[in-house]
Amino acid sequence: MRTRPSLRSLRSPRRPRLWFEILLIAVSYWLYSLVRNAVPEQKAAALRNADWIWSLEHTMGLAFEETVNQAVNSVTWLIVSMNYYYATLHFVVTIGVLIWLFRRHPGRYAATRLILFATTAVALLGYYVFPLAPPRLMNGNGFIDTVMLHQTWGSMASGDLKHMSNQYAAMPSMHIGWSLWCGLTICALARVPWARVLGALYPVATLVVIVATANHFWLDAVGGMACLAFGVAVSYAWYGALPHRLPKRVQRSVTGRLRALRRRPAPAPAPSPEPAAQAGASHAGTAGFGPRASAPSGD
Repeated sequence: MRTRPSLRSLRSPRRPRLWFEILLIAVSYWLYSLVRNAVPEQKAAALRNADWIWSLEHTMGLAFEETVNQAVNSVTWLIVSMNYYYATLHFVVTIGVLIWLFRRHPGRYAATRLILFATTAVALLGYYVFPLAPPRLMNGNGFIDTVMLHQTWGSMASGDLKHMSNQYAAMPSMHIGWSLWCGLTICALARVPWARVLGALYPVATLVVIVATANHFWLDAVGGMACLAFGVAVSYAWYGALPHRLPKRVQRSVTGRLRALRRRPAPAPAPSPEPAAQAGASHAGTAGFGPRASAPSGD
């Protein structure tokens, strides 16, 4: 009987605490990076899987990544912009959406954050089970490593920073998983029409960028979408509703209400009516019979 109310209180929306969220996000990303980079690179297997993906896309008639990569690379200002987009917005936009949720939709924050965390957690399984080389690292193909060619800053996948990151963890694409999470969250909760338009365009632009920079196959994006679907299912199973169906704001958590009730002083007991009644009766008796007893006699 006690377990059910406590579980229900954990599953109910509550106001997020800033210090806890900052600590949770920092520790979670550190663990994610640690586990992702600890997964064996398995270069030979990753290259074999890349050849298999490329062959599968040719069979489907949708092997367009090389054409897009070479076409966009011919426009220097565009490909350089995409390199910086790939290196920065993946983090900046995701953190920005989390801050926006924390400030404007605190009642929906935890459920939406759970989607992001579950999506990222299941992606780690994909990196371990299916190591995959990005197109730019394939042998014998015409893909261009645009970061190396144009010497742009910021990518963990090329240049001197490549030794700090697992180069063969392309499936699933968390650039798509996170950008689609951002886009759907903005489209579902934003009131301003232009914000919803930008939210819808953001994952589409990210798909173009990851293909043009030869960091992912389009099938990696499908893997990212599948991870996001898993994250949505986990959040729905826990909270019993999609985030936009939850209340926007939570005034006070269940724990806070219980503490407030415990701290509230007990009301003072009401005075018993019996002593007052007895005092009234005694006063009435004195007023009725006292003068007769003290009146002088007729003698």
